[in-house]
Amino acid sequence: MTLSARRVRAVRATRRVAALLLLSAGLSLSAALVHPPSSEASSAGTLPKAVGSSAAPEVGAPGAILVQPDTADVVYGRADSHRRPMASTAKLMTVLLALERGRLSERMTAVAYRGSSVESLVGLRGGERWSTADLIRGLLLASGNDAAATVAARVGGSQRRFVALMNSRARSAGLRHTRFADPIGLDPRTASSPADLAKLALLVRRNPFAREVMARPSATLRSGPRTIVVHNRNTLVGAVPWVTGVKTGHTQAAGYVLVGSGRRDGVQVVSVVMGASSETSRNADTLALLRWGLARYRRATPVIAGRAVTHVPAKDQDERVALVATRSVRIVVRRGEPLRTRLVGVPAELEGPLAKGARAGAIVVERRGRVIARVPLATASAVERATLWERTAGLRAPLAALVLVALVAGGAASLTSGRGRRARRGRSRRSRVA
Repeated sequence: MTLSARRVRAVRATRRVAALLLLSAGLSLSAALVHPPSSEASSAGTLPKAVGSSAAPEVGAPGAILVQPDTADVVYGRADSHRRPMASTAKLMTVLLALERGRLSERMTAVAYRGSSVESLVGLRGGERWSTADLIRGLLLASGNDAAATVAARVGGSQRRFVALMNSRARSAGLRHTRFADPIGLDPRTASSPADLAKLALLVRRNPFAREVMARPSATLRSGPRTIVVHNRNTLVGAVPWVTGVKTGHTQAAGYVLVGSGRRDGVQVVSVVMGASSETSRNADTLALLRWGLARYRRATPVIAGRAVTHVPAKDQDERVALVATRSVRIVVRRGEPLRTRLVGVPAELEGPLAKGARAGAIVVERRGRVIARVPLATASAVERATLWERTAGLRAPLAALVLVALVAGGAASLTSGRGRRARRGRSRRSRVA
């Protein structure tokens, strides 16, 4: 094989290698264009069909309300801002002040309370010392007027001063339709509205001890000189597994009153019925409202701790790193109501070295256009530092192209030079022959 033939073959081989390198670079570029990195994403949860269109329950009481505290929804209302005598539900404020102004272990000396034969009493005797915890049990379960009088005297110093504290606390809580004239609820001037009673109940239910007590069918008081068993006058507690409180009331002026609460499958609702004609109708109205409210809401978990939310490329590496939620988000939503999640602050790529659990952006949960949760995201695995070979990967294709150009140019120049030399030798031979 002549020298010129070998040069031609070398040039052709170089061109084939260059074509393969360019094809590989083109495929890599195409993949990058088809799957570009993203730093933000959004999604809407898929929820069951709404059941909110079902008809509201028939309620016989002249005043009622149903609220869902997590969403602050007023699910049902009837004359819910109208002030009515509240009877023994006034003791919810008595309990609230006892919780806020004393310790559960603190002992109070019982007053000598002389009630009528029809009043609700714990059975305390004047001079006995009972813990605040037991007095609250007597207030919430037995609706004891003697326990209310004792708390008023020991917390306020006198009933008059305690009533002033009750009204001051009502104003600070935004109970605009509420006025107290006594700590028990026997005075018909002690009045409130369904909306205010629901707010008051939710304030009391913030206390874990109060929530535990009002959900009990009975309790035994042991802190005094003798043992007393008290039973919950709210007969729905215990009879209906998901009913969790709250407080009954009844006087001739107020009729039958019940502040109720229910919890099922992580959803809580609070109801108020005022002015019912009987205990039976009061209970029926309460159950109808609670059932209806619980059916209209569900508990969703749009974010689960440890679950991958997105994947981000590792810089200069053929690897995508999972970003996981650092905690779960559980939220109550109306059935059929969408939740929206979106990513914020997530980088387009992650540059190592990064330890497992390194923070990288967050996922935001929105309900009704408002942010209700923001959860940091973390790397599910460690991200190693890219090697020199990986870091220079982006330069290899351009360098190969430059080498190719140089080889092609060199081959072309060599070919041209060879042809020139052959032409000159041919002319030289012709000259000698001539």
